[in-house]
Amino acid sequence: MTRALFIIDVQNDFTEGGALGCDGGNAVAARITEWLAEHDYDHVFASRDWHDADNDNGGHFSPKPDFVNSWPPHCVSGTPGAEYHPALTLDKVDVHVRKGQGKPAYSIFDGVTDEGRSVIATLDDLDVTDVDVVGIATDHCVRASALDALRAGRSVRVLTRMIASVAPESSKAALAEMRSAGAQIVR
Repeated sequence: MTRALFIIDVQNDFTEGGALGCDGGNAVAARITEWLAEHDYDHVFASRDWHDADNDNGGHFSPKPDFVNSWPPHCVSGTPGAEYHPALTLDKVDVHVRKGQGKPAYSIFDGVTDEGRSVIATLDDLDVTDVDVVGIATDHCVRASALDALRAGRSVRVLTRMIASVAPESSKAALAEMRSAGAQIVR
């Protein structure tokens, strides 16, 4: 059994004061750093939205966003908003994943590693069987990543002390969906 931690999109634009800031995002970044200081993983993956600046990223960016399928510009590659939150210590992260380059992308599985490899191929090569998922936002990218990890045959735990959501109702629904699909929801 090899366990990995997925840190999903703990970026400046998704924390308080960012373009799509989630309440509790700053605290999530700090808690993940504390968690990593006290817990060892075989591998730690961290994903980031890394959107193009010169297009609408496949309709993902919109001047009139619906906040379901379209959003205001956020996490544009090379900008401060796309950077990891400064409270997140990266020294234990061994796999960085960028997603959403020119297209909508919610799951870590939609991205590629810095080496250009898929997440599933990387998990397979590292013999990862179990995944803990933390990050932002519960109701979008955490949800999509956990569900895709389950579809990829991994055992999944979502650590709720280290997630932040866009809205309470959609977060509750996302947690119920992940639990129903087979994820353990760990408080």
